[in-house]
Amino acid sequence: MSNNALAERHRLAQLLVAAGPDAPTLCAGWTTRDLAAHLVVRERRPDAAAGIRVGALAGWTRRVQDEYAGRPYEELVRLFRAGPPVYSPFALPGADELANTIEYYVHAEDVLRATEEWTPQPVPPGRAEALWRRLPLIARYEAGRRSPVRLVLAHPDGRSLTVGPAGSPTVRITGEPAELVLFVYGRGERTTLTVDGAPDAVEALRHVLPLP
Repeated sequence: MSNNALAERHRLAQLLVAAGPDAPTLCAGWTTRDLAAHLVVRERRPDAAAGIRVGALAGWTRRVQDEYAGRPYEELVRLFRAGPPVYSPFALPGADELANTIEYYVHAEDVLRATEEWTPQPVPPGRAEALWRRLPLIARYEAGRRSPVRLVLAHPDGRSLTVGPAGSPTVRITGEPAELVLFVYGRGERTTLTVDGAPDAVEALRHVLPLP
């Protein structure tokens, strides 16, 4: 059984420990303490986690997350590292791998790339392939519906996928799967991607999704 989510969980926990509770992240307005509280609430408080996606419940989620953020930072990291409790939806067979491989990769990079001195860490081939397999769905949802241009997301090996409005100008973005994942989640400014397209199309895209 693949353990990409477990490996990214441990990597993220290690980065949180190394950064300490007050370090910046790429999540707007969040320190590492806020990020750790988010991770614990998402996994251990199903009653509050719905507000992450449902705007009407966001206030409740924010209050619960703020309460968790007031706990000792070491406790938050320990709870996250321990994995989902038995009552969590993420404890269902296969759920952690399916739902959290990308979630934890992105948040690990939110910690790693939040400083100006960041350098990309190598991604194991199997994990990179797992990220590529998940990319079509998240690209359509996270980037395709927002992009004003047609996006071609290109793997260095020649594979590609296309999302965004048909008939509009095309922008081609090339890079490793992990970098493409970060782009579709709005972290493109801190990536090593290559961007090709007409200047006005690239500029239109930049207004919606950050680019390197």
